Amino acid sequence: MQLTAAVAQTATVMFDTAATVARAESLMHEAAQRGAQVLVFPEAFLGGYPKGADFHNYIGGRTPQGREDFKKYFDAAVTLDGPELARLAKTAGREKLYVCIGIIERDGGTLYCTAVYLGPDAQGEGRVLGYHRKLMPTALERLVWGYGDGSTLKAIDTPYGKLGAVICWENYMPAMRMAMYQQRVALYCAPTADDRDSWIASMQHIAMEGRCFVLSSCQHLRRTDFPMDAMHNRLPEADDTLLMRGGSCIIGPLGQVLAGPVYGEDVLLTAEIDTGDIARAQMDFDPVGHYARPDVFQLAVNTAPQRAVHLAPGASTQTGSEPSRP
Repeated sequence: MQLTAAVAQTATVMFDTAATVARAESLMHEAAQRGAQVLVFPEAFLGGYPKGADFHNYIGGRTPQGREDFKKYFDAAVTLDGPELARLAKTAGREKLYVCIGIIERDGGTLYCTAVYLGPDAQGEGRVLGYHRKLMPTALERLVWGYGDGSTLKAIDTPYGKLGAVICWENYMPAMRMAMYQQRVALYCAPTADDRDSWIASMQHIAMEGRCFVLSSCQHLRRTDFPMDAMHNRLPEADDTLLMRGGSCIIGPLGQVLAGPVYGEDVLLTAEIDTGDIARAQMDFDPVGHYARPDVFQLAVNTAPQRAVHLAPGASTQTGSEPSRP
């Protein structure tokens, strides 16, 4: 099947979620106008990736200033059943787009780095089709983001094959990649905040290893997008400082670069792809099929939701922290 895939490289409007939603809608419309059926946004696009922020914290101590920074960040986050995602889902349905968008999700008193899938349902109406919470926040991300669990590892069905997301450095977790390959993901989405040169090689490796198309999106975030007076920051304060330089790309199942990487500018990348290339690539390699050795190596994946409190049967669930399921 032939289709056009797109990845958006732009910046969050930090601490203005409504403006970020409007920016996402504009890019969704542009992608559809350019013939795209699938669109990927960067990690933490709604809510923002606070590159360089330290929340005034240090080992063994917290500060009132850091708590204020966290509250500001907390207030910019969105919920799975909130109006922001409902609006974007409606836009996805209208534009006939399948969208993977990174958000900062607020659930109770915890924030999660989450990838949300939007698109038309069986009736053609746009809705939230699923989501994945980042399993392992990296380094200081663990200060402000909670841990996801295996219950959100499920890829979604689209007319173009399975679509699933692996967020940023989750892509360096071999077991997680295998869990996605086992689901026969055709469109492997990699929203990220990693703008290093080495990221492209990683995306090529994953495309070749999984025999899938990889769509990676990173923000192009400048100091002017995240000014020093918005939140305490450890990175240079000059207006021309690039906090994230992009590097978004689209990779084919034999590792061929189909679009990007592009650095230092906002861009909407597109590529014409043929999902038949997946079968062609699988002739000599299938990591969970004819090139696997389950008699030697096996992987067990726990997909059960993990909760801190299990209420007895018949008890009220109003105080639980189970995420809102779309």
